[in-house]
Amino acid sequence: MDEIILVLTNLPDRESALRVANALIESRAAACVNILAECTSVYCWRGKTETASEVPLLIKATYNTYRDIEKIIHALHPYELPEIMAVSVRDGCPDYLNWIVQATSVAKL
Repeated sequence: MDEIILVLTNLPDRESALRVANALIESRAAACVNILAECTSVYCWRGKTETASEVPLLIKATYNTYRDIEKIIHALHPYELPEIMAVSVRDGCPDYLNWIVQATSVAKL
C-alpha cells in the first residue's frame, strides 16, 4: 500500500481554507480535508513574537501526492512562508487507508 500521510497547514481565514481544501480535493491530491475551528497561533517571525488567528487544515493523502499538495498550498496561500508539514501515518483502519489510496490514485495535476 502507498504511504499514507497527514499534512498540516494553517490559513488566515475560513475563505482561504475552503479555497485550498477545494483545490486539493478537485485535483485529487488529497482524499479528505478537515477544516478545523479557528485557533490562536503564537510564533516567532523575524525576531518578534507574533499572535494570529488561523484556521487549521488536516489533509489526508498519500506520499505520492505530497508534491502536488505543496504546489497547491503555495499557489493559493497568502502567507510568505506557509506551514506545510507531512506526518507519516503508521497505522489505521485498513478500509479507510485503502480509500485514501484509491481517492488519490489519479491526481489531476
